[in-house]
Amino acid sequence: MRSQSEPASAEPGAIARPPLVRELLLVAGLFLVYKFGRQLATGHTAEALHNAHRIWDLERTLHLPSEVDVQSALLHGDTLVHLANTYYATVHFPATLAFLVWLYLRRPAHYVWARRILAAVTAAALVLPFTFPLAPPRMLAASGLVDTARVYGPSVYGPPSSDHLSNQFAAMPSLHFGWALMVAIGLIVATRSRWRWLWLLHPAITLLVIVGTANHYWLDAIVATAMLGAALALIHPPHRTASTAGRGTRHLVSEEPALVGAGR
Repeated sequence: MRSQSEPASAEPGAIARPPLVRELLLVAGLFLVYKFGRQLATGHTAEALHNAHRIWDLERTLHLPSEVDVQSALLHGDTLVHLANTYYATVHFPATLAFLVWLYLRRPAHYVWARRILAAVTAAALVLPFTFPLAPPRMLAASGLVDTARVYGPSVYGPPSSDHLSNQFAAMPSLHFGWALMVAIGLIVATRSRWRWLWLLHPAITLLVIVGTANHYWLDAIVATAMLGAALALIHPPHRTASTAGRGTRHLVSEEPALVGAGR
């Protein structure tokens, strides 16, 4: 007879939590690609403004809600618009990083899935500025929108001519919204709490913020959603099993999609 103290054999298909140093390098690389990759497509001011007029006219043709209405709601008070600018400037990266750290520690199998999704969406998003440079609505005089960050602060962008840290003519797709939506979806899939659907407030608030501050059009968020949807269709989450509940460091990975994750 086997001793009861003998360790149980590893479950078939189980994988260890990814090595921490490797993941730190991968995640840091993801953020650096997002931050600096778009600089390769800087310039194209005339084309970016021309495309901005096309997007604005297309949205009116599609009868999408006007970005002006959302901004008008924000401009009812200095405090509200300042909060919106602050949310845009400070929540995006920390929220995504906290999401990845929590998954790594508590749901390693879901972490690998989420990291692959974010990497795929980010890589795809870096292609569009080369083929379709787009000025944000705050630069489009015809929109009648105010650059709320410049007027009310805080602002993360300088004048386009001297801003060497970002490409301001890469409005489409909105990775602000795409990443926020993935954070919500990832937490809904990886957890079981009846309150987990409240995570959708993060992308909802992000959407209102990016539109209300005139940093993005509705179509920027729609394109980001389509890209995320394609990545989710191709890269499946781990199957919900007891081993994905965060107990220990080994977790099953399956190709079957799951609507919800295990564990609270």
